[in-house]
Amino acid sequence: MSLKVVVIGGGSSYTPEIMEGIIRRHHQLPVTEIVLVDVKEGQEKLEIIGRLAERMIEKAQKPIKLSWTLDRKKALENADFVSTQIRVGGLEAREKDERIPLSHGFIGQETNGAGGILKAFRTIPVLLEIAEDVHRICPNAWMINFTNPAGMVTEALLKHSPHKKVIGVCNIPYNMRHSTAEILDADPDQVRIDFVGLNHFVFGQKVYVNGHDRTNEVLTSLASEDLNYSPANIVSLGWTKEFVNSLKLLPNPYHQYYYQTKEVLAKDVKAFQENGTRAQVVQELEKALFAIYDNPDLQVKPKELEERGGAFYSDVACSLMDSIYNNKEDIQTVNTFNNGAIEDLPNDAVVEANCVITNNGPKPVTIGSLPAAVKGDILQMKAFEELVITASITGDYHQAYQAFLANPLIKDEKRIQPLLDELLEAHKEYLPQFAKKRGS
Repeated sequence: MSLKVVVIGGGSSYTPEIMEGIIRRHHQLPVTEIVLVDVKEGQEKLEIIGRLAERMIEKAQKPIKLSWTLDRKKALENADFVSTQIRVGGLEAREKDERIPLSHGFIGQETNGAGGILKAFRTIPVLLEIAEDVHRICPNAWMINFTNPAGMVTEALLKHSPHKKVIGVCNIPYNMRHSTAEILDADPDQVRIDFVGLNHFVFGQKVYVNGHDRTNEVLTSLASEDLNYSPANIVSLGWTKEFVNSLKLLPNPYHQYYYQTKEVLAKDVKAFQENGTRAQVVQELEKALFAIYDNPDLQVKPKELEERGGAFYSDVACSLMDSIYNNKEDIQTVNTFNNGAIEDLPNDAVVEANCVITNNGPKPVTIGSLPAAVKGDILQMKAFEELVITASITGDYHQAYQAFLANPLIKDEKRIQPLLDELLEAHKEYLPQFAKKRGS
């Protein structure tokens, strides 16, 4: 029996992690073919990644056929799983997403605030095209998206593309589970966190180790220690005792943008002035990574990859493929339709929640009502996400303005228009939907 995985964005620095994840699980996820796909601009990186992937397969002695190509449609033929990890405009676009908001006095971050909105504007139309291809060429394939902003992208695909076998993944719940395991000196595989919320706006309600509730221990530690509770791309500022004790929830690293906004903005401006944007730092990291990848003696995923902020995304995606293929019915945290899991949100809102993973896809675990302390914030964020999705698809300037107005990191009507206009102009090459509307 053949089992084919297509990686769109195959020239990404994260691809060695996908390769490692597939190789490690090959005894239970018997992939027979992997095709790495990229665009012309990424051809050099794709070649380097392809050669490294070949060496990894050879070292592991697995019967996997590997190829790489710029022909997406050909690659999709007979695919069983399609992972998407694209960055429209590359790191140069990310640099603008970070620099331009900072120059206007707003947080500049690639998935939050104005930068995250522009990333969605560039990304959603491209992924809708990819989903159309998947639905036409390999309609039974599961599309696993870890392109950010993952929650919005997943909702756009599920609502506005013909392909409904779409699941979004993120490394933040993974990081939170592993950090919590460190706090409790426990095996991460024995830790379960009950998550509630949205992508990059998810909270942990309860923490269990082997079924025993250890939530209070984790909250006490969070309130009393400066813990390494963040991925590589976010420097934790720590949480006050009052915040943690009042909320009685585990915040995720991205919550600092919303609950420590002034402090984060000051930190980011200082970092920008001293070292440039995070995108500029990542560009240097990537140069070093690809120099390592290009070493003909390298046959494994290098440790240096963990310095990238999205490390472990790929392992999450491999775990998901494994559970779907084997109908494991285990619990994983993914982005999917709410379907009644959270009473306060519509069934067709995409949430980040614990789900039972079956060969028919994720089945959300019922959560009930949102915690009162964060209910308003989560509802506001969901309304904001819906505005972003609509603007991404329609190219309507007023919808884009409304999305900026609804974002809690912007919300300043006198300063929105110059910020929005500069970002749209800076990214116009990748925003044809807005150009058409402005010209009509």
